Amino acid sequence: MIPERIEVTSEHHHPTHDDCRRVSTILTRVGDKWSVLVVILLGDDSKRFNEIKRMADGISQRMLTLTLRGLERDGLVTRTIYPTKPPRVDYELTALGRSLCEPVRALGMWAQIHLAEIEDARRAFDQRTEVEGSV
Repeated sequence: MIPERIEVTSEHHHPTHDDCRRVSTILTRVGDKWSVLVVILLGDDSKRFNEIKRMADGISQRMLTLTLRGLERDGLVTRTIYPTKPPRVDYELTALGRSLCEPVRALGMWAQIHLAEIEDARRAFDQRTEVEGSV
């Protein structure tokens, strides 16, 4: 839920520096590449740590632990510990976390659609800066 004082649909509201700083911390979390991937991987159902690690090719155990802990702290993921031997731990998106799936997928779709344009722009930029740097 967006607090009334930072409602983005208000034409008269001008975010304060504090509003921007607070929102920035959230965007940093949900915009992190590993957080985005974990949210997508947990989108369908709960998963165990090692299952997520196998599916998230390239993530270290430490980075996955930190990512899951951060998502849990922000209320996007729940961790359930089952008293078995060895203990079984499942991770699952909360309702808040599930509400993030649609915007994350939309952003991924946007990136897919515009991938060639972005790659062309990067090449053009790199060529310009290479020429400018050699002058």
